[in-house]
Amino acid sequence: GGWRCVISSSDKDLAQLVDERVTVVNTMSNETLDPEGVRQKFGVAPERFVDYLALVGDAVDNVPGVEKVGPKTAARWIALYGSLDAVMAHAADIGGAVGENLRQALDWLPQGRALLSVKRDVGLPLALDDLVDGGGDPARLRELYERFGFRTWQRELEGVAPEAPRRNLAAAPAATLSHQIERRRYLTVADEATLRALLAQLEQAPLVGFDTETTGLEPMMARLVGMSFACGDTAWYLPLTHEYPGAPAQLALPVALALLQPWLQSARHAKVGQNLKFDAHVLANHGIALGGIAHDTLLESYVLEAHERHDLDSLAQRHLGWKTITYDEVTGKGAARIAFAAVEIGRATEYAAEDADCAAAVHDVLYPKIAADEKLRTIYERIELPVLPVLLKMERNGVLLDAAKLTAQSHELGKEMFELEQKAHQAAGQPFNLNSPKQIQEILFERQGLPVKRRTPSGQPSTDEDALAELAPDYPLPKLLLEFRALAKLKSTYTDKLPRMVNPQTGRVHTTYSQAVAVTGRLASTDP
Repeated sequence: GGWRCVISSSDKDLAQLVDERVTVVNTMSNETLDPEGVRQKFGVAPERFVDYLALVGDAVDNVPGVEKVGPKTAARWIALYGSLDAVMAHAADIGGAVGENLRQALDWLPQGRALLSVKRDVGLPLALDDLVDGGGDPARLRELYERFGFRTWQRELEGVAPEAPRRNLAAAPAATLSHQIERRRYLTVADEATLRALLAQLEQAPLVGFDTETTGLEPMMARLVGMSFACGDTAWYLPLTHEYPGAPAQLALPVALALLQPWLQSARHAKVGQNLKFDAHVLANHGIALGGIAHDTLLESYVLEAHERHDLDSLAQRHLGWKTITYDEVTGKGAARIAFAAVEIGRATEYAAEDADCAAAVHDVLYPKIAADEKLRTIYERIELPVLPVLLKMERNGVLLDAAKLTAQSHELGKEMFELEQKAHQAAGQPFNLNSPKQIQEILFERQGLPVKRRTPSGQPSTDEDALAELAPDYPLPKLLLEFRALAKLKSTYTDKLPRMVNPQTGRVHTTYSQAVAVTGRLASTDP
């Protein structure tokens, strides 16, 4: 009994689910796996496929198998003894290096098999009949399309059910809020007296929107051009190093920093901003340790709506209904772009004060939603915010490299790549470009007649890593190509590149750890 099922996937692990009623179809390679197809491809029956996987291991899932046991050996052992349990029971009878490797892996193999097994006993909250198309719920569809940015489907839905009401989702555009949140007035701080008056207000404010304008985006190198602040009904821009013909006099940078340093470093004076880790770097470049980082709208957005865009322009549009001034509108694009220091101070005030204003206003919308959910609040206040200063310290400390050793390693990798290239040419019977998918495709599938394991979306035989990995156990050239690619990636990504990224002032490599990139919650590292 039971339903006939078709699983559309290129994941070989799902072959364990195949039986008389379940078929796996790989639309990328036009391959269909029924029970006989599994036996033909892997040399074992579907019910023994997990045993086979446990022996060979699965690099994608990071599950090791028995060292030096490949697909042919695993299939032969299972055919001879009947199952993984039987193979383990006869481990003492298997000689050679693979036999010794098997005996060393006996304690691990049951765990490996468990990790590779697809769970089939997960309780489902509904019956199959519940999945019948009920005609759709336009209101619910509208919510989902807005939340995930499916604009084309949203426009189609508008023509079907324009009367469907909106619900106030946390991630939905906040047009309904725009009338409640007014922009502050924007002022320029042009002299010391005005700065002292501003400072008196900052010291009394419970929370201040804060932002910096800089000479660049490289955290360890960027210098201040100006700072902006927002509290009460006003946002201010303090220009410091603008330079252009006719630029007015500005407060000297050392004077401004001396006045602001106690407030900037104070843990008692709470600040909110967009990606304050960057601003902390910039101030650290001037010898100031930013204190009082109470909230960060970048992290608030990430915790509340990880799938959305987290830049300040998007946040303002989505949650405030504000159309903000973009950096490109202020500085230009491409070859015509000017430094922010060359932007006219009046225009710079409009842009910079708006940033501080937006950060404060977006926080007023996002944080109450986080605070209302105990789990989100825990993630934000006990994980994401406390991690920020840790990452800041890690980034400023940097990583010390032995550049000479990496250079030597790069030369060694180059020699190994040359040797592999010569072996590949011999295996192919002719010279060819190992970096050319078209030439590899021609040699593997037209000249050597190797079986096509996968296809590209256009229908051509694939030469990507997965396709070559399937061919490598049985054919020498795909194995050589994989080894060459692994060394080439190691050389270009690490041994060649890293020494060039050493900061000349610190002698270390300083990466940027991004908290709000991966929806899974892991950190991302950029440059490098």
